[in-house]
Amino acid sequence: MAAPSSPPESSETQPALLIVEDERALRRLLEYQLGKHYQVRTAAHGEEALDQIQACPPDLIVSDIMMPRMDGFALQEELQANKNTRVIPFIFLTAKSDDESRLKGLRTGVDDYITKPFDTEQLLSRIDRLMERTQVFRTKLNAEIGQDFSERLMPRSLPKPEGYRTFFVNQPREQGGGDLFTWTEPEPGVFYLTLGDVMGKGLQAKFYAYTFLSYIRGTVHAMLEETTSPAALMKRVNDVLLSDEVVEETFASLLIVRWDAEAHTLTYTNAGHCHPLLLSSDARIVEPSDLVLGLQPDAVFHDHALQLERGDALLLYTDGLIEQPLQNRSRQIGEEGVLPIAADARAASEPLSDIIQKIEPNTPNGTFDDDLLMFWLQREKE
Repeated sequence: MAAPSSPPESSETQPALLIVEDERALRRLLEYQLGKHYQVRTAAHGEEALDQIQACPPDLIVSDIMMPRMDGFALQEELQANKNTRVIPFIFLTAKSDDESRLKGLRTGVDDYITKPFDTEQLLSRIDRLMERTQVFRTKLNAEIGQDFSERLMPRSLPKPEGYRTFFVNQPREQGGGDLFTWTEPEPGVFYLTLGDVMGKGLQAKFYAYTFLSYIRGTVHAMLEETTSPAALMKRVNDVLLSDEVVEETFASLLIVRWDAEAHTLTYTNAGHCHPLLLSSDARIVEPSDLVLGLQPDAVFHDHALQLERGDALLLYTDGLIEQPLQNRSRQIGEEGVLPIAADARAASEPLSDIIQKIEPNTPNGTFDDDLLMFWLQREKE
C-alpha cells in the first residue's frame, strides 16, 4: 500500500508567480498548470503587470516578450530601474530564438530564457531551480547581514575595573533577534551599562535594535554632561523613540545601570526589562520596573540603588534565559528557577558557563531555544 502523500502547501505559504502573457489560452493554461505548485497571478501586458507588481511584488515573474502596449523588454527595464523590483527573478517566454534577443534579455537582467513551444514540466523545472537558487542567495545574504548586525549590537571588550571580575555571553539562535548590550566609561571607574531587547525576531528586529542602539549611545554621550541619573537618560531615550519616524512603532525593554566601581554602588532604572538578580548571602530578584519604552510620551522612570559587598554579584540578562522551557515543557525555568543556580555560580571560575551547564541538561533539546544574552559583574572577596 502506498504511503499517503503529504498535504499540499496552503496558498498563503506558497511562493507567488506573476505570468505576463498576451495570448489568453496560453495564459490560462499556465495559470492552471503552475497553480498546482505556486500562487499564480496573471497579466495580459507589461503595463498591467507593473500595476500588480507595485501593489504586491511576486517572488518570480514569467513574461512573454512580444506583447501590445508594453513588451517584455520594456517591462524588465522598468523593473531594473527600481531598486525594490530589480531583484525579482525573471524568466522570458518567447517565440524568438535568435541570439540577439537572448543577449538583449540577459543584458536587461533576465535570469532565464525559454523558447516557445515548450513543455510545462520544463518551465516548472526552471522555475523551481531559480526559486531554490534565489532562496539560497537570500538566506546567505540575510545570514551575513544578520551576523554583521549581531557584532555591532555587542561590545568588543568588557569593563575590567580593579577589584571586580566581569563575564559576558551572547548565544543568538539563527538570525537572532533584537538583543543588545553596550557600555561606556565617562570617567575612570564609573560605567554605564545598557542592556535591552527590541521586540521582534530576525533581521528586522536587528535593524531596529541597531538603530535604537545608536540613539542610546548618542543620548548617553550628550546627556552625561547634564545628569548622572539613569532614569533621566531613560526618559530621553523614550522621547527620542516616540519622536523619530524610523523607530516610532518600535517597542523595547531596556535596563540602564550606573556602576561606580570605587564606591561599589549600582544605580539603575528598568523600562520593562527582565529583573536583575542580586547574588549575595541573601540572593534576590531586583523587582522594581517601569513601563516598556515606546508606549507613552509621559512615562515616568525611577532610579534605584544597590550596594555591592565583597563577593556580591549582579546578573543582567535577556528573556531567553528565564523563558526557557524545562524538559516536559509544562513550565519555564523563570527567575525563581535561575536564582539559586546563579547564586551558586558565584564561586565558579566561569559563572556564566556554570549557569548554562546546569540548565541545558534540563531542557527539551539539551540547549537553549531562544537567544541567550547574559552579563555578570562581581566584586571580589578580597
